[in-house]
Amino acid sequence: MAKKNIKTISVEEKLKALHKLQVIDSDIDRIRIVRGELPLEIDDLKDSIEGLNTRLSKFNEELEQIKDSIVMNKNTISSAKESIVKYEEQLKNIKNNREFTSLTKEVEYQNLEIELHEKKMKQNEASTVHKKEIIDACKEQINDKEAELKIKEVELNDIIKETEKEESKLIKESAKAEKVIDERLLNAYKRIRSKVSNGLAVVSVERDACGGCFSQIPPQRQLDIQMHKKVIVCEHCGRIMIDSEMF
Repeated sequence: MAKKNIKTISVEEKLKALHKLQVIDSDIDRIRIVRGELPLEIDDLKDSIEGLNTRLSKFNEELEQIKDSIVMNKNTISSAKESIVKYEEQLKNIKNNREFTSLTKEVEYQNLEIELHEKKMKQNEASTVHKKEIIDACKEQINDKEAELKIKEVELNDIIKETEKEESKLIKESAKAEKVIDERLLNAYKRIRSKVSNGLAVVSVERDACGGCFSQIPPQRQLDIQMHKKVIVCEHCGRIMIDSEMF
């Protein structure tokens, strides 16, 4: 129906159009419920894997830094040993006590350097073992989550393949049904749908009660609903109420 004619349709026709839209949208909801929490679970797994890969990269950088420290310690020890050999050779040709004292102190200092860097090297080697264990555990976590992700993606793709044709058809029908409802009423319908857990913005009156929240409806209000002359919402839940006899 063209937009210029929307304002001319009766309230009853508007209510019927809303009911039709609700039926279509509920069918779309049903299809999406079949997918359950899979899309969210898949997103969570992807985020978790990304976070683990970031941590793994950091651990690998730290491991390389430890390895660099070990190389530096080895070089320092090697250099100190070479210096000791040089100083001990010089001690054979000393000319006075001053030279002896100076060279002896140099030898002592280099021995302390060797002792210090050997200690650091042992600490770094222990850190290397520990860091490798952390890296292996992180890799195992990544592998486990990637395997779980693959399973869930296959499961979701299978569900989508089964339902995408029907969903696509319903989405087109929903868009078509929206065209005969004026913008203000359509916005109200969408707003209500977004606030209720079951997506029901339009409900019928069942056993003198709202079909959404099951609150009792006063007799006069029920008569107004049955007259189909105005859009009436539930005073308790805000859903649009329609007469079940309309359909």
